[in-house]
Amino acid sequence: MSIKGLSKEYKFRKAVPVWEKGQELTKNLSLVFRAVIEGNEEITLSIASHSRYQIFVDGVFYAAGPARAGHGFYRVSDYTLKTELSDKKTVISIIAAGYNVNSFYLLDKPSFLAAEITRNGEVVYATGSEKEFEASRYASRISKTPRYSFQRPFTEAYILDAYYDLFMTDPDTQLQAIELAPTENKNFIERNLPFCLYTERKVKEIVSKGILIPDKDRRHFKDRSLTGICDELKGFPEKELDTSPVNELYAYKTQIMEDGGYGMESVSLGINCCCIYDMGRNNTGYIRLSLTAEHDTVIYAVFNEILPDGKCPDPGKDACENVVKWAIQGGRTYDIVSFEPYTFRYIQIISMYAPTLVTNVSLYEECYPETLVTNTKKMPTENLQKIYNAAVETFRQNSTDIFMDCPSRERAGWLCDSFFTSRVEKELTGDSFVDHNFIENFILPEKFDNIPEGMLPMCYPSDHYDGTYIHNWAFWFILQLKGYLERSGDRELVDAAKKRVYELLEFTRKYENADGLLQNIDSWIFVEWSEANDFVRDINYPSNMLYSKVLDAVADLYADVALHEKAVSLRKTIAEKSFDGEFFIDNAVLNEDKIPVNTENHSETCQYYAFFSGTATKETHPELYEKMFTVFGPGRNPEKTYPDVPVSNAFIGNYLRLFILFEDGQYDKLLTEIESFFLPMAEKTGTLWENMTDYASCCHGFASHVAYWLNHIVK
Repeated sequence: MSIKGLSKEYKFRKAVPVWEKGQELTKNLSLVFRAVIEGNEEITLSIASHSRYQIFVDGVFYAAGPARAGHGFYRVSDYTLKTELSDKKTVISIIAAGYNVNSFYLLDKPSFLAAEITRNGEVVYATGSEKEFEASRYASRISKTPRYSFQRPFTEAYILDAYYDLFMTDPDTQLQAIELAPTENKNFIERNLPFCLYTERKVKEIVSKGILIPDKDRRHFKDRSLTGICDELKGFPEKELDTSPVNELYAYKTQIMEDGGYGMESVSLGINCCCIYDMGRNNTGYIRLSLTAEHDTVIYAVFNEILPDGKCPDPGKDACENVVKWAIQGGRTYDIVSFEPYTFRYIQIISMYAPTLVTNVSLYEECYPETLVTNTKKMPTENLQKIYNAAVETFRQNSTDIFMDCPSRERAGWLCDSFFTSRVEKELTGDSFVDHNFIENFILPEKFDNIPEGMLPMCYPSDHYDGTYIHNWAFWFILQLKGYLERSGDRELVDAAKKRVYELLEFTRKYENADGLLQNIDSWIFVEWSEANDFVRDINYPSNMLYSKVLDAVADLYADVALHEKAVSLRKTIAEKSFDGEFFIDNAVLNEDKIPVNTENHSETCQYYAFFSGTATKETHPELYEKMFTVFGPGRNPEKTYPDVPVSNAFIGNYLRLFILFEDGQYDKLLTEIESFFLPMAEKTGTLWENMTDYASCCHGFASHVAYWLNHIVK
């Protein structure tokens, strides 16, 4: 696979985009599309959709999608099937969900599916043609559910009767047909990405068994994703919900009755009983359960990256509804798979109303294919090996179709995160497929609604109806673009991005004050997750430092000498105005006369921005450099040493620190600090975290950059 420039147009032979007539804008509606294939000659299934789809072959999970693209464009995936086909008849089922809500994860666009099956060059099935797929509503999924999180669409809840999946396995089963209608034409483009392998990963051991008892001190999940539904955050108002799984479970607490510590086995759950399982490390994918219920019951799967209380998962941890609910009819065996991918190490399976035999708990992994992660190295120590493995896993789970911040709470294509992860992709795989598509998604749309003209979304593809954006985060797009050119040599895509780049600079220019410093930039200013982000108004020096580096990057990308001169001048101004003789100051505020006056705020992270941007160097500020890399860092006790200098967090201060150490060739110190920072993470979850503590995402894409450093240091 080789990609240069913008993705090519994809043309279906016969398929056109369709959906249930009149329902393209209906929230959380799922449809079934079915084809029955005779014989085992190879076929190709080509498919695009919005919002999500899953493919099953004779009832067995096969793949999911789509690969995301920017507004107005849709990527087509071509799946080749042969060994999956039987000699006689094979049932290929597609479950497609249209969400029709805004999120950080998927666009708020009308639902559709376009699919065709070809064999030996002949179209066998095609949506919107005389060879139409059978189609029906997937009535088993409950539509009126809460959002999974502020950043992601809907929670999953189901009512499964004894025959709910017969259409997937029995070619003679009749579907309750619906009327399909063509939707608006779509701009289809090539996928240009490797396919996930969807390897099944089974749980490693049973942690404990327990019983659910009523909780007289019950909590209530009242996150904004549940209570804040409005035009700017679309979903179902709380009073309209048919189920609220987290609050249903918050009526109970889990009492551990038996400790585990042994391998996976069949577990008989009594009424209101549960079993907690350990995957061995964090993983991301589709939950798969095999179970037999004697009578009607409700099954809950609750999952977390850690055990918050050391005992059992919390269904509402991190402001997410970490639970999937199935109401099932008794008297049969079920093999069920979640529709959305989730991230967890621990999973609790609960049966509420009847005894249930659980024979399998696993997930179909949705990650960058491990077979393409070919440039890995053996580490010299066991601890470094744990960290390295965790970094590789963190990369894989956050690099499926775009670079994501995390595969759990958001699944969002955040800028800045992507700058770091893009370097890892090339390092570990030798390719830049995801990097290409990530950048291209920002180039494809004519414009971005709800943010000012010239600005880029802070994460994408996404819709932010509240108008929020992060001006200084858009700068990272340019830094990633420069790195992409160096990694890929793809001049065509870089030239296609030129208009976007210069529009951003033009928009930014209006915030320059008389000194050339950015002042009072609008919306959200983000420096990092620490006290440094309390020091962002009115003139934020770290943002200006980053701006200077961006001006240099554009100068290099497009041979713009004037921008290089501007960057040099800006760095000089920043150094003159913000360095107080010991530290760089984070910000200046305007006094009553609108004159900038420096504050006394000087964060650890601000110093790293200074060295990362070239505003300071080892030669220009030797005393500060010595202090930052001997006194500061993982060994500093901030209560005793420089208590007035707020410590850095992982994202991104500590990573800038390590970046500087690497560039300076201080490899021994870098290895020591990598072990200090990341070994606790690797040992606890097998992945690397958003913060230095585990209170938020424990698998964050940028954190995989540790693998890049280790690859270069270890020979």
